[in-house]
Formats: sequence, C-alpha cells, structure tokens
Amino acid sequence: MWLKPEEILLKNAFKLWVTEKDNEYFVLQRRRGYGEGAGGLTGLLVGTLDAVLDSTSKVAPFRILHHTSDSQVYWSIACGVTKEEIVQHWDWLLQNIMRTLSVFDSSEDITSFVQGKIRGLIAEEGKTSHKLEDDPEKFREAYLRFENWFALPPEEKLVTYYACSYWKGKVPCQGWLYLSTNFLCFYSYLLGAEVKLVISWDEIWRLEKTSNVILTESIHVMAHGEDHYFSMLLHLNETFVIMEQLADYSIKRLFDKEAFEKERALSDPLQITKRGLEAHAKSEQFRTFFRLPKEENLLEVHESFLWVPFSHFNTLGKICLSENYLCFASQDGSQCHIIIPMREVVNVEKPDTSSRALTVYVRGKRALRFTEVRDYQRLATSIRSRCGISASPQHSASAEVIRGECQSLINHFEDNPDDVTLMVGQKDSSKAVSTEALMTVFHPQDVENLDPKMLKEKMKEQSWNIHFSEYGRGTSMFFTRKTRDLIVRGVPEALRGELWMLFSGAVNDMATHPGYYTELVEQSLGTSTLATDEIERDLHRSLPEHPAFQSDTGISALRRVLTAYAYRNPKIGYCQAMNILTSVLLLYAKEEEAFWLLVAVCERMLPDYFNRRIIGALVDQAVFEDLIRVNLPQLVENMTDLSLFSSVSLSWFLTLFISVLPIESAVNVVDCFFYDGIKAILQLGLAVLDYNMEALISCHDDAEAVTILNKFFDSVTNKDSPLPPTVQQAPVNNNDKSTRLNVDISELIRESYEKYGSIRSEDVESSRKRNRLFVIQTLEDTTKQNVIRVVSQEVKFTPAQLDELYNLFKRQLFLSCYWTMKSPALLHHDPSLAYLEQYQLGFQQFSVLFSLLEPWAFCTNKSTLSLWVFRLIDENQDGLVNFKEFCCALDNLYCGSFTNKLKFLFKLHLPPDFDLPEDGVIKKSPERGRGKVDLQAYLKQWQNEILRKEETIKDLPRINQGQFIQFSKTLYNIFHGDPEEESLYRAVAHVTSLLLRMEEVGRRLQEPSSPAASSKPTLPDGEDQAPLTSKSSDTPSPQEVGPEVPGEDWSFSFEQVLASLLNEPEIVHFFDKHVDIQSKMTQAQVAQLKLTGNSK
Repeated sequence: MWLKPEEILLKNAFKLWVTEKDNEYFVLQRRRGYGEGAGGLTGLLVGTLDAVLDSTSKVAPFRILHHTSDSQVYWSIACGVTKEEIVQHWDWLLQNIMRTLSVFDSSEDITSFVQGKIRGLIAEEGKTSHKLEDDPEKFREAYLRFENWFALPPEEKLVTYYACSYWKGKVPCQGWLYLSTNFLCFYSYLLGAEVKLVISWDEIWRLEKTSNVILTESIHVMAHGEDHYFSMLLHLNETFVIMEQLADYSIKRLFDKEAFEKERALSDPLQITKRGLEAHAKSEQFRTFFRLPKEENLLEVHESFLWVPFSHFNTLGKICLSENYLCFASQDGSQCHIIIPMREVVNVEKPDTSSRALTVYVRGKRALRFTEVRDYQRLATSIRSRCGISASPQHSASAEVIRGECQSLINHFEDNPDDVTLMVGQKDSSKAVSTEALMTVFHPQDVENLDPKMLKEKMKEQSWNIHFSEYGRGTSMFFTRKTRDLIVRGVPEALRGELWMLFSGAVNDMATHPGYYTELVEQSLGTSTLATDEIERDLHRSLPEHPAFQSDTGISALRRVLTAYAYRNPKIGYCQAMNILTSVLLLYAKEEEAFWLLVAVCERMLPDYFNRRIIGALVDQAVFEDLIRVNLPQLVENMTDLSLFSSVSLSWFLTLFISVLPIESAVNVVDCFFYDGIKAILQLGLAVLDYNMEALISCHDDAEAVTILNKFFDSVTNKDSPLPPTVQQAPVNNNDKSTRLNVDISELIRESYEKYGSIRSEDVESSRKRNRLFVIQTLEDTTKQNVIRVVSQEVKFTPAQLDELYNLFKRQLFLSCYWTMKSPALLHHDPSLAYLEQYQLGFQQFSVLFSLLEPWAFCTNKSTLSLWVFRLIDENQDGLVNFKEFCCALDNLYCGSFTNKLKFLFKLHLPPDFDLPEDGVIKKSPERGRGKVDLQAYLKQWQNEILRKEETIKDLPRINQGQFIQFSKTLYNIFHGDPEEESLYRAVAHVTSLLLRMEEVGRRLQEPSSPAASSKPTLPDGEDQAPLTSKSSDTPSPQEVGPEVPGEDWSFSFEQVLASLLNEPEIVHFFDKHVDIQSKMTQAQVAQLKLTGNSK
C-alpha cells in the first residue's frame, strides 16, 4: 500500500528494522519479529508496540523508504502486509521510477518528484476507496491492520476503529476495537500474548453501557453466552452509538429482511460509513420527533430564533429541513415546536441582512419570522426551491393574490367536499367508502341538550377554539405545553378525529396520497388470502357491544380498512388487536382517515407491534420492566419476579388499553398516545401499578394480582363522557359495585403525567434499542429449540449436534446476506411461514455448507454432488432447502445403514423433476405476498405428508445406461483419496462388469433370435477385461465416459445394484465405518466464513 510520504530518522529505529534490499534511492525493510528470526525478546517487544501504538510503521511488517545519498533523512512511501505485496511495489519503483530519476540534477528535485508521484498514486486509489472517510490516510492504515489481523473476506467494509482496553477476566488488554458492517473485532498483542476477538453483530444478545467499582464506564457485549467488556475509550458515547447502530442495522437486515431501499446510506452493505450511519440516525430521530413519513430525511439544520406571537417573544431553537417539511423545535424549555409542510408555503420574503432574518408565509394568512439564522441566504434558497417559489420581485408582489386564490379554493372544497373527489381523480366506486365517522352516524350530538355533561363538552370545545385562535389550527399549528395540558384534560368528541390526524402525522400522509385509499379498496376487495380469512373471522369480535359494529355499515367499513392495509403492507398483513384499534379509529375518524391513522400507528408509532412475533410489544414490555425497577422500587423489593407485569401488560400495549378499559375511558388514553407516543402508555402503566401498589404487594400469587388489576380497570370511569349508556361499555365484573370506588380516567392520566412525565422519549428509544437485541435473540433461541425438537424425531443426531448444525445452517444463510441486498433469502423471505420454513438455503449456500459437512473428505466433483443432493432433498421443488431436509440428508449419510446410504446415492442419479437455475435463485415457489393463496393445495400437500408411507427398495425406478455409468463415476469420486482407494476401485470395476454381463445374459434369454452383438451394452473402457490394476490406467474419467448410446435399451434395478455391492467387503466396510460429524462441524465453523467469502 502506498503511503503519504513522511519524514523519519532511520538512526532512531535501526534496532526495529532489518534491511532486505536497497539501492541508490530506495530501501526495502522488514520489521523485527516478522518472518525469519521472528523470535526472541526483540520480536516480542516489537509485536507489543505494533498492537498498542498507532503508526503505519508499527503495523505493517514491511516498508519501503526513499532517500538520497547526500541526506540523512528518509521518507516512508510504502508498506505491505506480506513480502509478495511489498516486492510488487519495489518492482514497480524499479521499472517506472529509477530510470527517470537519473535525469535530475539535485537531490531536492529527486525527492520532490518521488513524493509527487506517490501522492498521485494515492489520489488515484482514493477515487474509489475510502473517499467518504474524514481522514483517508489514517483510515487506509487502519484498514490495512484490520485486513491483516482478522483475514475477513475482502468485501467486508470497515466502518470505524477505536483504541480501547478489553477485559479478559480481571486483566485488561490494550488494543484496537474495529467496527465493520457485519463484525465487531478486537486485537491486542502484549509481550507475545495475542488476543483476537471476532463477533458477528447478529450474534449479540446484549449491548449496553455499564459501570462498576473497577470499570468506571465501559461497554458490555454479550454473545454466545460470554460477557465482553471494553473500556478506556476516549469517545465512549460515540463508540457505543455506532455499535448500537451497526447492531440494529444487522438485526433489521438479517432478521427482519429489511432492504433499506429508500435509505441511500444503508442500501449497500459494501458502502456503509460512519457518516452515513450518523446521518441515518439523525433522520430517524427527526422523523420520530415530528411524526413525519419514512421517506423524509434530515437535510439541513439551522440554529435560529422564532417569533412566537402568542408569547410575544423570540424562542431559541433549531430549524430542521427535509425534502417536504420545514420544522422548528425550541431548545429553551418551552416545549414549542411547529411542522410546516412545503405544500403550505406560499412565499418566502427576501432575507433581512441586518438581522439575518427571513419570513415564511403559509396558507391561512400566517407568517413565521426566523431571526439570527447564520446561513439565512442558503436556507431561503432551499425553501424556495423545494416549494417551487421564484425569488423574483414579481412573485413577492403577487403573493397576496396567490394566497387569496388558495384560500378561496380551500373554502370552496370545505363547503363542497364532493368536489374533492373530482379534484384528486377518485373513481365512482369511492361512494362505497364511508365519509363520516361512525360516532356521528350512531350518536349524533344533540345541540339542544343542555345536561351538565354536554355543557362541559361545549366548554372543552370552546377551550380548544381559543387555543386554535392563538396557536393556529391544522398542519401549521404550534405544539406547546398548553397543548399537552388540554390533551390531558380530555379532547372533545367533535374534535377527536381531527386532532388524532394532526398529532399522528396521518394528515400529511393523506394529503400527499390523494385517491390512494380508494384504489387500495378497489384492488383488495375480493382477494382471498390468509389475512382476509383472519379479518373475516375477527370482524364481529371488534367492539361487539357498540351499536356501530352491530350493523353492516360499521362492519363493512372495518373490513375495507383492514383489507386495504393488509394489501398495502403484506409484510404485516393482519394481526390480532388491529381490529380493536381500527374499530375505535372508525368511531371518531372518517374511513380514509382511519386507514391513514392505522398506517401511522403500525408503521411509525408502534414499529414491529403487529406481526407474527409482536416483537415491538415484547420490546416495550422489557422497557416497562426497566421503568418499574427505576420508578417503583417498593414494588420491586416485594415482587422479585416482574414477568407477571410483562404478561399482563401485553394487551395494554397492543390495544392501547382499549381491551381493558371501557371505551369511553380508553379514548382518553388514545388521545394522549397520539400526542406523546408510547411514552404515554408507559406512564399510564406505571400509574396503574402505583395506584394498586399495596394490594399487589400483599397478594399471594399471580392469579390474585391479575384479579386485582382487572377489578381496578372495571372501576375506571369517565365522568365527563357525553356518550349515552347504550354506547358506553359496561364493566365485566359488576357484582361488587357497592364496595368498589370509581376512578376517573382524567384524574388517572393527570396523575401519570405529574408523577412520571419526566420520562424522556429519548430514554425510551434508547431502552427500546437495548432490549430489542435480547428480545429478538430470545425468540430466535425459542425458534431453534422448536425446530430441533421437531427434527430430532426424524434423525439420529443428538440434540447438542442438532444445535450446532442449526447454528451452522443459520450462519450460512446470514453469510449469503452479509455483502449483498439481493440474496434470495432476502428477496423471497415470507414471514408468514412456519418456524421450520423461516430459514431456508438456496443452492449456492447449500453447496458451500454441504461441501464442509459431507462425510467423504476426499470426494472430487463436490459441486456436482451438491447439486444432485440439493435436487433430491428439495421435495417441494421451490429452489430452497429447510433445516429438516438438510438434516435428514446428513443423517442418511452419517447414521444410515449401508442399504440406506446406497439408496440415497442411487436416487441422486434418477431423472430430475425440474431444472435448478445456475444462480440458485428461486423460479418455482409457493404463491407469496399479495397474491391469492391456494389453500386447497396446501391442505392436499399436508394430507400427502401425513399419509406418506415408508419407501421400500422395490418402489425405486430402474436406472438406464447413462445414469448407471454416472452412478459408477460417483462411487469413484467418493473413494478418491481414501487409504483403501485401490481396492475400492477394483471392487467397483468388478461390480460394474458383473452387472453388465448379467444384463447381457438376461437380454439374450429374452431375445434368443436376435444377434448377440446388436444387444451387447457399451461398457466403459477396460471394464469388459481384467479387473482394474490402477486408477490412472484403467479407471474411466468423466471425460472418457460418453453419453448414452442411442438404440441401447437396458437398465438396472436398485435390488440388483445392492446385491452386487454387498458381495464386495471393501465397499461395505467403507460405508459402514463411523465418521465423526463433530470434528466436521468444528472444522466447518472455522472454514465457513473463508469459504463463503471465496465463493462470492
């Protein structure tokens, strides 16, 4: 590797280097402790220095220096890991530089020319490699060490590196921590003791910051049941965040099969950089805070003051700009933020240079004035370009006209909502979509009713109208502490749908996708999938006590929303609890609004909640446990096992308390959720446990604790609810009404904010990331145990061996995804499949793993054998092999009887039922995704598997001439390299010759009138003569054996082949001898990564 020329004094380092070659201008040196004479105290000291200190000369074992005869100064210009590499550089210098140097007169000119040439070579290399790193030179040096020490495939991308101490037992080892796309690596070399650690991100169970008496602050990593601690990091927080991001990226890519198609920085695992990860993390935080669509990325951040009209002062904060939104969040504790969609911006006033200010005009005759913006000119230009606004004076002059026209259009469509349909291009079938919230249909408000509850409802509405007049209404409304206070008091029934849309960000989704929902409804209705079947089953279980869902109007609307979402997002499809949540959304929002609210909840606010494994809910349960330990220590002291609260709280999180609280109380919880997210649910959960603390501490078992909580939820009421008794939900247990004290939901929510409102959303997100690793790995381990339990009934391997085989199988699958986003495993992942089918190998992955584990160590033509085995065990012919099929094949080869092993080899040579593509990509696979599922075909396949009888040797078809010759060649290949190879070859030749003669005699007996010569089968060279004497002279090679001769019509049954081979003791002994699969698996663990990298 060429290095940026650096000046060194050779006399200060003469003890550390040995000169291998030199000439008038260059010196090639070898580091002491490497190569010949590497031992001794000097070698140990040099190796320790190389591992601890950070310098190129202390890392690479070879280097080239430039010097001139009249100078004592040397310049390092190249280094190399191997002698071959450095010799290539030396030869290049001799061929391309040496002749040129003779034309220069002075030493200064020579040195200047050499330095310029080397810098040019480095610049040429830097065009394609490491161009995104902050310091390319240092990064190249670090990459050289990373490549040298860990020998990972060249595709592996180093992201960053840090100096740190690794605690091995009670002794710290000073060294270097390397973080790459797929691996966490550490290297240390101290006085001859080398410490090398390589952990895949997908193998990590825990990743957290810890501290104790010995380690003030460290990073704890748990993998393979072992704990690893890294400390003495100069930038510990930065290191931890990068590790967290890489682990999360790996988990999402490998376990969730996320392709990151819309994330440019993460779409290619070969181009992951520290800068890209940081940008992705910032964009994610930006979207989460402002509830923006996933397509938005944080592009610019500007610090500024914003004039807040309702407070009459400037508040300090940050302007955040994305593709379609201009957002501002205060930093002075006022908790003020605002979201301005670019579609709402009508003008950007010419910036004021004196105060570095600019004014943004939005629809509704509102203006936002930002001052003290450092780069105000750039910000104004960015906003204009994204809004399509010209900076010309004419535009400024006509701004009022444009705003007036926009406002008149808005007023027109508010008065004539049917015209919106024509504007957005919706079709006539949209009439089937409900345009009213179900609550307005089934419980219209009586304006003349002046009972106390209705009066209080009107007062709430008046409070909100005053708030709107001060803070704005709609998408450009200011969000402040006062907004939260109004939410806690309760949202009026008439405004609930509007505010849910605003707080969740669903209003922006719907505005930017006009007509989308109607199209989905048209495309999805009438489809038949597993999701639609589950939806139909649950329709009448959704708030069955509510009149809206006792009629066809409510049920049809619920069906359309759930079916449309399942069609939109087949990865989630439909999950239980979605029906309950959607029912409540339909009560207060129009049908299309309910759909976009469901999108916001499932895809942004509650990620990974609604899928087969409900990972998101399980993660939040773990977060809830952490919060209980911090905020309710008295409960923890008296109840050491908090798993009860995890199991009880699952329904709280999945349904936002809707399933446990009366509907009139639950909607108040949903109000808080749409404003504060999962934080509101966690706070309320803590308040519920706190309220019942004494009763929970005194209970004797889990059943009693569950009863206490159920009774509490039955006692929760909403004294301000204007809903009539026919709509309100009656308590489940109303027998002890006289002894039960009612709890008002507004008081409970207010108490949750007062006691636990200090919980920060950032801390919740951090806890989510920390617990997500453990939850996913626990689920993966459960899946593995289930698979092993099923497979162990079919094979003779021990559970420990199956455990190791499963790890190898799964790792092989993940290795195929490490360096590409186009792996068949990612492209054809189907999360709806059973756990046994979740991990399946394509042919390329299978071939690598089978070659490592097949019992015949010296077998030639392994790729051909792998193809035949893959074709045979892929029973459903979808181009994929699951773990059970893989284990059954190995079980046959390792633990099967002689007859079973031979039958397996015999079946390999029968005609294939399909052609496997060369690239291993699936061509025949079950219907997946959005398409219709043939349930009858699945049931028939299941019935056939149940009724399948044991295959006997008589059931096997006969093999013809070409297949038999290939079968003989396979036996030759299997025996190749065995100590008894010579005798095994003779035995095969003898059997082949005997079978062919038997077939010839049989044909003569059947056709006595036909000439013998015409029916004599064509034999491989040498097989109709004496037995084989040597493999080189008489054994037919694959090239010597031709294709089947036309006109020949003869074949053998398996019984004939088996009987003949049983007469050869050498062959019987070869197949009966024990082969240790444990040693094979141990070797495979070491070779798997290297072999996979080489096969790419």
